[in-house]
Amino acid sequence: MVHIGNDWDEILKDEWQKPYYLKLREFLKKEYSTQKVYPNMHDIFNALKHTAFKDVKAVIIGQDPYHGEGQAHGLCFSVKKGVTPPPSLKNIYKELEDDLGIKPVSHGELTKWADEGVLLLNNVLTVREACPNSHKGMGWETFTDRIIDELNRKTTPVVFLLWGANARKKADIITNPIHKKLITVHPSPLSAYGGFFGSKHFSRTNEILSSSGITPIDWQLSE
Repeated sequence: MVHIGNDWDEILKDEWQKPYYLKLREFLKKEYSTQKVYPNMHDIFNALKHTAFKDVKAVIIGQDPYHGEGQAHGLCFSVKKGVTPPPSLKNIYKELEDDLGIKPVSHGELTKWADEGVLLLNNVLTVREACPNSHKGMGWETFTDRIIDELNRKTTPVVFLLWGANARKKADIITNPIHKKLITVHPSPLSAYGGFFGSKHFSRTNEILSSSGITPIDWQLSE
């Protein structure tokens, strides 16, 4: 049984026994015992652990974890302090500065955003070293669809920041009119100039939250 440590435990209590998840669990047991897999198994559910359901104000959806040594720690786009921020994260910092004037920090750890109410959720929560998308189609997508479906039922507005094709696949689940979807291309260097830069998703998120009487997100990270 997975233990999250907040209200997600009650929300997801039936998920862990569903056939797809039991199959996924067996796959992961084999992968972690025979391959190098990221993140550390204790970090897989960090996004849910840091951002309780009741606290979710915004959701950023990534693809799958970084697949290099020491990078992934269970929060999409985030790397632990001491690890060089990857190119996509550098582009996120660039847009944040252009949008809100917030200077980039030297590290790439986004835990503060998670604690501010930003659910940093990857579509797929694990990956084999040096093999992007290696755990795609094994069941994680069903699990993360459930997360989005639960958030769609939330009675307070949530802003969904959907960056890139993988994230956009979740858009159809978000049907509750109180929520807002902000959609653009992925912040990868391959696509960022196609609409991510200049999207102003950070300020737009805060404007939406403020207009709903919700405290906006403090996007400023500390060193």
